[in-house]
Amino acid sequence: MKKVFIETYGCQMNEYDTEIVKTILQQEDYEFTSEEKEADVVLLNTCSVRENANRKVYGRIHSIKHRRNGEPVMIGVLGCMSTNFRKQLLEDPKLPIDFVVGPDSYKRLPKILHDVEKTGEKGFDVTLSEFETYSDVYPTREKGVNAWIAVMRGCNNFCSFCVVPYTRGRERSRSPENIVDEVKRLADAGFSQVTLLGQNVNSYNYQGKSFAHLLTKVGQVNGIKRIRFTSPHPKDFPHDLLHVVADNPKVCKHIHLPLQAGSNRVLDLMRRTYTKKEYLHLVDDIRSHYEKMVLTTDIIVGFPTETDEEFEETFAVVDEVEYDSAFIFKYSQRRGTVAAKKYPDDVPEEVKTERIIRLNELQKQKSLKKNRAHIGQIHQILIEEETTKRSDKDVQGRNDGNKLVILPKGNLHVGQFVNARITDASANVLKGKVVHVPD
Repeated sequence: MKKVFIETYGCQMNEYDTEIVKTILQQEDYEFTSEEKEADVVLLNTCSVRENANRKVYGRIHSIKHRRNGEPVMIGVLGCMSTNFRKQLLEDPKLPIDFVVGPDSYKRLPKILHDVEKTGEKGFDVTLSEFETYSDVYPTREKGVNAWIAVMRGCNNFCSFCVVPYTRGRERSRSPENIVDEVKRLADAGFSQVTLLGQNVNSYNYQGKSFAHLLTKVGQVNGIKRIRFTSPHPKDFPHDLLHVVADNPKVCKHIHLPLQAGSNRVLDLMRRTYTKKEYLHLVDDIRSHYEKMVLTTDIIVGFPTETDEEFEETFAVVDEVEYDSAFIFKYSQRRGTVAAKKYPDDVPEEVKTERIIRLNELQKQKSLKKNRAHIGQIHQILIEEETTKRSDKDVQGRNDGNKLVILPKGNLHVGQFVNARITDASANVLKGKVVHVPD
């Protein structure tokens, strides 16, 4: 029996895909190990969204080969890098890779492994499918409180900075019935929370059935107490979806709403399909449905040709919206994207650095203000970890708004729901004390 070690980079979709890969290989009598040194096959499930992710994988490949010190091991690259950099990965004589497999070709992994072992030649399959959703594969999951579920795959948006449509293909959705069946199995297995995934999850559409319809159906599954979803696009928030998020008690009151930029000209260059005014109107609409909705966002600074004045527009939007938290990145050119082909990466690195520092400092102030407003309130917390990074005497969990909460351990355990009074807050974490443990 061959042993496989797999390492996952990037987004939650990659985490889910790793669970898919485990099921496919286990059905062919492969065994998974948590020790790289024991493995006959090492798989790196990669991300290609940012340059730093690519560098990590290249370095990791060399370190694996070096540590094995001549022992036989097959190394394979899965995921977005395999689609975007197949030629470089396979043809670089200094890169000890045996095969690359794209996100739509995991069912062919057993045959590719067999052929590589038999022939000694490098293997690959990076075909993008219009139909593959892996709806017939039930992922192999570790025990926990949350389960990822990919309800759709691919993306049709073609934002000019993004490689996803080129690495994961076009949008296609699973049937609501198939998704609900998976959720029922998860509830029976003891999971109390599910997170619905898609590259643009709220554009889910199966034979006219919308994402609002899907959320409602998932909410009817007994045993599931919380439903999250990520990542949406501002262009796909009809009122029926906002009503479901606001009114369904199982759907968490947190929306991740990527801004990317506050300048209309930059948004147009990014192909984001909305204006600053439309985005701010959506924020108002969300808060009119549920005033205390937790809002988080993504922002890119230093997009090609972004001026100081246009950055100030982004700064002003962050100041106005007051997000609970934000993921802020410097623009990095991605091979094959429209932006890489059409626009020079002309914002100096020192300017990008200055902008990201300023924006992060502003967001830290906003996050602290938002978090400190919770002091004295009672929140329901789902315990996710039995220790924290700093102490084995505390546990950590999350509230409905996806905020991290630290609690004294006592007799608490993973998977438990407790009511806790918030006693302190930083920009990143809430702290509390348990006031009630429901039966």
